[in-house]
Amino acid sequence: MPSENATATAPGRVPTRQALLTKRGGWFFGLTGEQIAKLLFQGNAAISIVVLGLITFTIFRDAVTFLPQNQDNLRIYRLAGLEFVDILRGQVTEHSTLSRYLLKIRSDEQQRLSKAGQDFAAVNAQLAGFDALANTFADAALEHETILGEMTDHVSAVKDRYTVASDLMQARQNLLAAAAQDPARAATLQKQAEAYEIEQIDFTAEIAPLVARRPEVQAANQKLELALQQATASIAQLTDANQRLALARFQEHLATYRASIASTEERMLAWDQAKPVGWHESLSAFLFGRRWLTASFWQDWYGVIPLFMGSMIIAVLALSIAIPLGVAAAVYVNQVATSSEQKFIKPTIEFIAAIPSVVLGFFGIAVFGETLRRVSQVEWLSWVPGFPMLERLNATTAACLLALMAIPTIFSLAEDAINNVPRSFKEASLALGATRLQTIIRITIPAALSGIMAAILLGFGRVVGETMVVLLCAGNRIEIPDFSAGLGAIFQPVHTMTGIIAQEMGEVVRNSIHYRALFMVGVVLFLISLLINWLAQKIVRRYRISIG
Repeated sequence: MPSENATATAPGRVPTRQALLTKRGGWFFGLTGEQIAKLLFQGNAAISIVVLGLITFTIFRDAVTFLPQNQDNLRIYRLAGLEFVDILRGQVTEHSTLSRYLLKIRSDEQQRLSKAGQDFAAVNAQLAGFDALANTFADAALEHETILGEMTDHVSAVKDRYTVASDLMQARQNLLAAAAQDPARAATLQKQAEAYEIEQIDFTAEIAPLVARRPEVQAANQKLELALQQATASIAQLTDANQRLALARFQEHLATYRASIASTEERMLAWDQAKPVGWHESLSAFLFGRRWLTASFWQDWYGVIPLFMGSMIIAVLALSIAIPLGVAAAVYVNQVATSSEQKFIKPTIEFIAAIPSVVLGFFGIAVFGETLRRVSQVEWLSWVPGFPMLERLNATTAACLLALMAIPTIFSLAEDAINNVPRSFKEASLALGATRLQTIIRITIPAALSGIMAAILLGFGRVVGETMVVLLCAGNRIEIPDFSAGLGAIFQPVHTMTGIIAQEMGEVVRNSIHYRALFMVGVVLFLISLLINWLAQKIVRRYRISIG
């Protein structure tokens, strides 16, 4: 009877299974099995809370200090007169944009006439009137460009002197701090610190000559207005309907530009160098800023809007692809597919989630992006807005690959939600005479809708938090897409919040304003993730109640 020997226990010893299932205090440091299990789970929860707390504290600690640094950045921008010069720069830039618009019309018309068979001399003769208009318009802002150039040189020199003085001040403080810690070298270090000649810059006096040029700008604007009136009266008419339409749009833009000239003068007159920069301006410059510009000779800007827009465009495009495919696949696998199809389709889709994102990024760069660009050059697809694509790496390329990554998440969670719909719902529907398709559309999907919505939200979180694919395939142009191109805007390069952190965090100087700005971007991402998770939990809770 070997079994009796195997199960025999020493006299007085409790079998292990019985010891684990029986309450008995003090067998492990005075704790019972239940208490140990409870401590284990509580420990896991505590570790999760501590990790989340550390992440939150670290991100917000470094992000909050961005606000005073950016406030000082904007204060110098105002004191040094860069803000004043940028008011005039905006008008000159707008004039240059309209001038380039005229040149584009001229170029298009030249190509059209050349294709029609006219030689170079005949084309130039026919466009002589248009060239006179374009030249008159371009020359009208020469005086403004001269003033702007002189102002730019002046304020750039003032800011450079301030930067040098700030660096010397920091160097002196470092020497004094070192002297306090090293008494043996204190005298030498203090002598070196005192040797620095730090310039005290009187910003009011430095900018006074700049402000005194306001009447000069007003006089130049009067000449500009006369030139624009003459240009408007002499606009040449083109023969082609499309070119006439483009010219009509130019006249509309010109009217807006002429109206903005008076506004520019008013802003220059109202500009106040002594106006304090509040913390709310520092925050709004980040939240609503339209420029992310770093290491600039002129002024650094940390506006999150271009990055936020890039992230949202890619996320919306990716979800518009992933939701129909993921949900439809879940419905098919759960409600329609045979057992053999389920065994093949479900693991296949879920396997996509195992592909490393960097591999998908390589695929996007090497194959997918170039394929899309070549397809966009097909002649019969020229009606599609944005075709042919100018860049192979753009928002659409990145979105298609992100959709591939989001499909397994949406599919798995949506399939689970459909699977949790009580079978009695389906049986009751079929018993009342509904077809299988009617049951799926009218009963199963509505009953699982809350769970499907939660799956979509988690898929959105998966997309908006992805880094590697967008960094490799989105084009990384830090600009708000040109929405005047309509749907063609989705084929333009963009940059994202996750991409900018991954790209720039390793290069910035620690504790610099640029470093803190990246943490602010991280805070925005953190808040978006919290919002998505909160919405998903609310929806899941509602889903559980609805089928309970």
